[in-house]
Amino acid sequence: MSILPLFSLLNLLFLLPFHVISQQPTNQNDQNTLLNLKHLWSNPPSLSHWNQSSNPCTWPEIICTATAITRINLAYKDINGTVPSFICDLKNITHIDLNYNYITGEFPKALYNCTSLQYLDLSLNFFVGRLPDDISRLSPELRYLNLYNNNFTGDIPVNISRLSKLSSLQLSHNSFNGSFPVEIGYLSNLEELNLAQNDFIPTRLPRIFTRLRKLRKFYMAEANLIGEMPGNLSGMAALELLDLSQNQINGSIPSDLFMLKSLTQVYLYQNNLTGGIPDSIEALNMKIIDLSENKLTGNIPDGFGKLMRLTNLTLMYNQLSGEIPRGIGRLRSLHDIRIFDNKLSGPLPPDFGRYSELKIFEASRNKFTGNLPENLCYRRKLIGLSVVMIGLSGEIPKSLENCSSLKSFRVFGNKFSGAIPDGLWKVPMLETMMISSNFFSGELPQELGPKLSRLEICNNRFSGQIPTGVSSWTSLKVFKASYNLLDGAVPQELTALANLATLMLDGNQLRGALPATIVSWSSLNTLNLSRNQLTGQIPVGLGFLEVLTVLDLSRNNLSGQIPSQLGARLVLLDLSSNDLTGIIPSQLNNGAFDRSFLNNPGLCSDNPLLGLKSCSSRSKTRLYGKISAKFVAIIASIAVILLLLAVLITRYIIVVYQRRKYGLESKWKFTSYQKLNFTESTILPRLTENNEIGHGGSGKVYRIAVNRSGDFVAVKKISSKKDIDQRLEKEFLAEVEILSMIRHSNIVKLMGCISCDTTKLLVYEYLENRSLDRWLHQKQAPSSRGLNGSVRHVVLDWPKRLRIASGAAQGLCYMHHDCSPAIVHRDVKSSNVLLDSEFNAKIADFGLARILAKESDLNTTSTVVGSIGYMAPEYAHTNKVNEKIDVYSFGVILLELTTGKEASNGNEHISLAEWAWQKALGGAPIADALDNEFKDPIYLDEMSCVFKLGLWCTSKLPTKRPSMKEVCQMLLRCSKASGMRNNVGDVADLFPLLELENA
Repeated sequence: MSILPLFSLLNLLFLLPFHVISQQPTNQNDQNTLLNLKHLWSNPPSLSHWNQSSNPCTWPEIICTATAITRINLAYKDINGTVPSFICDLKNITHIDLNYNYITGEFPKALYNCTSLQYLDLSLNFFVGRLPDDISRLSPELRYLNLYNNNFTGDIPVNISRLSKLSSLQLSHNSFNGSFPVEIGYLSNLEELNLAQNDFIPTRLPRIFTRLRKLRKFYMAEANLIGEMPGNLSGMAALELLDLSQNQINGSIPSDLFMLKSLTQVYLYQNNLTGGIPDSIEALNMKIIDLSENKLTGNIPDGFGKLMRLTNLTLMYNQLSGEIPRGIGRLRSLHDIRIFDNKLSGPLPPDFGRYSELKIFEASRNKFTGNLPENLCYRRKLIGLSVVMIGLSGEIPKSLENCSSLKSFRVFGNKFSGAIPDGLWKVPMLETMMISSNFFSGELPQELGPKLSRLEICNNRFSGQIPTGVSSWTSLKVFKASYNLLDGAVPQELTALANLATLMLDGNQLRGALPATIVSWSSLNTLNLSRNQLTGQIPVGLGFLEVLTVLDLSRNNLSGQIPSQLGARLVLLDLSSNDLTGIIPSQLNNGAFDRSFLNNPGLCSDNPLLGLKSCSSRSKTRLYGKISAKFVAIIASIAVILLLLAVLITRYIIVVYQRRKYGLESKWKFTSYQKLNFTESTILPRLTENNEIGHGGSGKVYRIAVNRSGDFVAVKKISSKKDIDQRLEKEFLAEVEILSMIRHSNIVKLMGCISCDTTKLLVYEYLENRSLDRWLHQKQAPSSRGLNGSVRHVVLDWPKRLRIASGAAQGLCYMHHDCSPAIVHRDVKSSNVLLDSEFNAKIADFGLARILAKESDLNTTSTVVGSIGYMAPEYAHTNKVNEKIDVYSFGVILLELTTGKEASNGNEHISLAEWAWQKALGGAPIADALDNEFKDPIYLDEMSCVFKLGLWCTSKLPTKRPSMKEVCQMLLRCSKASGMRNNVGDVADLFPLLELENA
């Protein structure tokens, strides 16, 4: 949860009484002190108006009384350097705000001399080291201390509790790895305490904290708390916000928690809390309750139905039971309720949505009965509805067809019946409709909503023909209609859907021939038409679909020969149980398709692995008609013996060949890191050229089907060669060691490893959209070729690029800041950023990664490894290894995303990073450097912001680069660049444009 808006508000409140700036002249010493500060901080452009000829009290950063400077606000000023001792020559200074700059060094003890200081904000800088034990030497008048988002380590000193007038203490998002003192509980004036997101040694929450009678906001999320929450919270009568989420807290929720009448927000999610939710409710001003991802049992308290200001109720992933109190459905402010994955039962309260602007309703995987509430979208605000697998019945309320705000409709796995309301198919904002495994009936509509991209209606009773209006379903990417009662032919119009990636119509009553001409299935990768009554030949056009990898036409009445064009890219094929004839095409005539052609009597193959009859010519007729029967018998016997010998020898040769080809002559060891439904016997025979999707310095990568449902894995094969055995072994062990330990949604998942003496195999999750570089630089994967030979390139729009950047940054941030010990990847590049079907990014290929012994160590490696254009200057020249080399490489990716250029292709002589810096320092508008292919004025601020972040990350000096934690935060700000311009100026200008010698 972000606390930046809170800091901004506090700062504003401090400044309001002084909004009329005194125009009285100040003394010359104060002016000289300010000009010396400007000079020390390398004369940042944002302070160009500071000069000898003007009165400092007229400078917008300075606030004065009649004769003295009292406040200095230098937030967002691109300041580099340290805090000097002479800053306290401003004898009357009470407020110093230096947040969001690039100030380095240890905590500035120089501030001890600012004896009147009341407000100190050093947040969002690059301070390091421990807080000094004598921090109590700061002004005894200090009321506000903010050190948020720096790199302070060690303990929080006990003496901080001697700053007795503190009302706000903000120490979150640092790297504190020691303890925090219980004496903080004696700060009787404390109103805000934030220690969240640090790595304290496992510590119980001190009971003494409950004595903080003035405390209004208490943040200790991700602070490594253990044990039980302290009881007797009545002493914290002023508490408004409590955040103890993402810790290791066990025990029960204190019985008096909801008796705190000032309480408005409670976050206790992702702990180990047990027992019930307290029944006593007096906090009637409560707005947000998040108790999710615990082990809570019992009922939802009836008292929750009295919380008329409650906006968010999140109780998912617990073991709650009983019915939902009917009063919750009548809450007038409720707009977000998430109660899925519990054991709740009974009917859903009928008034949900009737009295409030309900936006999110998620109640999946419970044991509810009865109907779906009629008024869920009464206020026309509902965005997401998910009631999956909970036992509801009846018809879908007709009122939902007027729900123009609805984006996601997920009701699969229930007992709903009847027809889908006509208007629901056409809701203008609807993107996902998942209604499989119910008893719905009726026919499919001629039209769908303009944004509907995922339609899943499997295992229902839909009937009739697929409408010819299907050609208007242009946004559809996934259409799953398996096991219904659809009949008639597969219409030609269905092949016009250019965005369709998955089409599953198996288990219906479709008949007739397939469309002979495939108009525009350029994105189709999965086609399943099995278990129908289709006739005719397999269309040749299927062989020209460049991304088609899964094809199932089994259990039909198809005839004729298999097109020779089929199979160039197929990894899963099933043509069994048809009437096909002829020879298996050469591209399919291998063991990877050993069950693809069964029950087709007219097919033949000379490959015994396919289980088909041989295509060799039959024995010739007898040469001599008058040879005696006895002689014929002798000849026949000899022929049989020779034939048997030939079969045995052939089989032996084939077995030997297969064993050598797949390495089966060695003893394989299969190690899995999660529950899997396949073994090495599934993987090894499919390491064929047809399944190869890439290769690198360590070996080839294959895409392997592991079941008949179309699930895939990616397999990286590291083959042994004598001259590089040792290096490859180290790469293999490093990758296995790292990936088996870490779990993050933005890091590729290692499912298992297979090894023998001569070959190493790593089995990863398969990501449909492959690597980022293929999309950015128009390589093979993102293009498709139509039947007329034209090439259609798929271009990543800017929102996707920004989401990819944020996801990859989160993955690297986890490696650098959340892993213990920290992990340096050492080969970050766009080809090692993989994309799933929704273009979510995952960091991959850890063969070159290195685990640091300590976070602060600067290790040296004997061999420089990396990729041209991505290597940090100091790494190439000195072999120095720390997190900042990954930051540099990630900066290059940001420049690729914004300019469209390749890392090694700034121009013919320099890299992209060098080219970008020359552009930036040459004075030309940033927009001139951005990618013209998709540049849109509405995204210009965001693109410029990310481009400048790329420059900052690729600074020549490692100390000038941000941390990945800072990069993540900057990307979040970039994503809001357009909306922030009226508040904080152009966000793209928040980054330092460093000097050329540091570039």
